[in-house]
Amino acid sequence: MQYGICNLSIVPLRLENIDTSEMVSQVLYGDLFKILEMRKSWCKIRLAFDKYEGWIDTKQYFEISKDVYDDLRHENPKMSSDLVEFIQDKNKQLYSIPLGSQLNGLNVLEHSFDGLISKEKKSKDQLIPTAFNYLNAPYLWGGKTPFGIDCSGFTQMVYKLNGYKLLRDASQQATQGEALSFIEESEPGDLAFFDNADGNITHVGIIMKDNYIIHAHGKVRIDRLDHSGIYNVDKRIHTHKLRVIKKVI
Repeated sequence: MQYGICNLSIVPLRLENIDTSEMVSQVLYGDLFKILEMRKSWCKIRLAFDKYEGWIDTKQYFEISKDVYDDLRHENPKMSSDLVEFIQDKNKQLYSIPLGSQLNGLNVLEHSFDGLISKEKKSKDQLIPTAFNYLNAPYLWGGKTPFGIDCSGFTQMVYKLNGYKLLRDASQQATQGEALSFIEESEPGDLAFFDNADGNITHVGIIMKDNYIIHAHGKVRIDRLDHSGIYNVDKRIHTHKLRVIKKVI
């Protein structure tokens, strides 16, 4: 088994081993992974954080040993906490990194960083202020940054920046936490899940106070939440049908 760490700002994680394949997620700077399979210029990986799998270009990572992988994986996570930060390599070249990049591997990569770092688990009331960092970020299938993000990437990153672990997809996140019976039982930071006509969970957002929700739909936006689902305040229609509310924290 081989192991790697992402040494670039954002690397696309693809469904198949070809550049034109669907991007299912993104690997951010400092993310750790196992290499499951090698094929010419592509490798299939499994991310350490959420066990998500996909293909990345072999030119877009730095190989590390199992011992280094294990040591970094068991450290308390340190993340960049500003929208955009910069790391500097040993040749004094700068690389931009997005919000939520992992900084535990700086020494391994021979990089330096002097920006804002988030490393403590935060209280639940910090989730909504963190979510506002992504407000108006454009929707991007598979995205995980303020420059393009999908609904479950948004919830995962907000929770991650506060020290909590969510799985990658909305349907996976819906398996976590405790189900609530009514919206009135929820509190800011709880997750609301929504299903499609086939009954499959396809959307997730973060509940705010006073029956509002922040979620990624076209962009990261704030809408009303009621017992039917999400009411889009611009279009004046319900856009998503409520399935379940989960309390993870």
